[in-house]
Amino acid sequence: MYQISEMVDRNDRVPMMTGRTRRSTIGPTPAGGNSKQANGSKQSSAGEKTPSHPSHSNGKVKKEKQVHEPVRTPQERSKICERLSCHVLQESLLSSASGYSNYRGILNWCVVMLVLSNARLFLENLLKYGILVDPVQVVSLFLKDPYSWPAPCLVIVSNVFIMAALYTERRLSVGTISETTGTFLYLVNLTTLLCFPSATVLTLTSMTPAGGVFALGVYTILFMKLYSYKDVNMWCREIRHTKARTLTRSHSCPSVAQSNGSAVHSHVSYPGNLTHRDIYYFVFAPTLCYELNFPRSPRIRKSFLLRRLFEMLFFIQLLIGLVQQWIVPTIQNSMKPFQVNIDMCCLLDFCLFNCPIPLYLGGDLSFMYPLWQDMDFSRMMERMLKLAVPNHLIWLIFFYWFFHSSMNFVAELMQFGDREFYRDWWNSETVTYFWSNWNIPVHKWCLRHFYKPIMRRGVNKWVAQTAVFLVSAFFHEYLVSVPLKMFRLWAFMGMMSQIPLAWFVGRFLRGNHGNAAVWISLIIGQPVAVLMYVHDYYVIHYMSQS
Repeated sequence: MYQISEMVDRNDRVPMMTGRTRRSTIGPTPAGGNSKQANGSKQSSAGEKTPSHPSHSNGKVKKEKQVHEPVRTPQERSKICERLSCHVLQESLLSSASGYSNYRGILNWCVVMLVLSNARLFLENLLKYGILVDPVQVVSLFLKDPYSWPAPCLVIVSNVFIMAALYTERRLSVGTISETTGTFLYLVNLTTLLCFPSATVLTLTSMTPAGGVFALGVYTILFMKLYSYKDVNMWCREIRHTKARTLTRSHSCPSVAQSNGSAVHSHVSYPGNLTHRDIYYFVFAPTLCYELNFPRSPRIRKSFLLRRLFEMLFFIQLLIGLVQQWIVPTIQNSMKPFQVNIDMCCLLDFCLFNCPIPLYLGGDLSFMYPLWQDMDFSRMMERMLKLAVPNHLIWLIFFYWFFHSSMNFVAELMQFGDREFYRDWWNSETVTYFWSNWNIPVHKWCLRHFYKPIMRRGVNKWVAQTAVFLVSAFFHEYLVSVPLKMFRLWAFMGMMSQIPLAWFVGRFLRGNHGNAAVWISLIIGQPVAVLMYVHDYYVIHYMSQS
């Protein structure tokens, strides 16, 4: 490139006139004088050459050329080079060696295509079923009888367990009861906290599945909160027994003034935290891990609070509308491919519960093969994939509604400072990274009160992780099977299947392939579980009546 520019610079030079007219002497010149020839050389008049100074004359010529030749800037030289050469050694943008990473336009295209495709499905749904959205019908999901409110009454009763935990801690702090007695009282309190609501849901006929899920969800959250409350206060007593007067927390924040300016959040130490105000602040705070001094925000931002409230109201209406308009018709149509499967399930239930043990241990079940052959598996797969898109969209909307809008609304209202309710789970390249980052409150609780304590007991890391998934699988099944009043273990097996899936993705898939595997498991896995539970619920409650 440099050679080309130099060649262009030399070829582009234009001879310049000096601006002086040439003069020739006709007559004799004075003695010692020089005459200028036509070619510009100097000679003496007598034929004798005068002493010449070639260096001086050459320097004068060079100086004259430097003054009158145009000087080109680097920009001008580059423009001239561009005229002569237009190729550069480079890779294509879509090649990995190019290092190009700005695919914003392609991402926007994907979003536009996603919106258009779902708009077509939504329009097709409207043309086929009409408008199915009925806000009044939502009330019937929680209340069968408008004068009977079993789920809210069950939530109100939970205050008994809160008071039991508080007064147990007060007795332990003053030494009225021993640690062994306190542990026994907590065991009874927490066990009853899980068994009492489930027994109530199973026995009350007026309890709807939606109301049961709501009540059991509240009791499950309260169980995890009171377990954390027990552990932290026990740690405080251990520190006090080692002659430490105050509890210093590694993640504590300095006290800040409240929004009204006069009062301040005082730094609380054990046992000054054993008050009604402290425990109820923890019960309503958007966290599952107890601390004596939570990080607090300096004031309540009213504009932020109103935005979150608007999002909560808008997205809950959107969720209800999508379920009524999109999910319910799809599930109802999905029952038709399962019609033959219903007869098979009835026979299978009869074999398992009425036939002798040798039959299902090694007996002949060939009479069920025609039912398997008549099942429309292709139609079942089509319905599952048709359900996958709206189900996944509703799951994403629910995630934003609950973990961003609702929890930020509660945190802002209570001036709770720690707003890390989720991390970038959408970039998960492994299954374990997803489960560690999509629900931070639960992840912190499992890490703080379950995983690390059993690791300190010398348990293997893989066994500890399996135990965490086992506990998570139990609560998933608890929140689904009890409200539906049937036990099929689909949610339990779905959670336990994450263990081999996590091993496979972590071992064989990396980067974008691992991220794609995580997304596929989220999009396909949930509709399978939904169809299995809906199918079994339909078999138990509707086919038995017919």
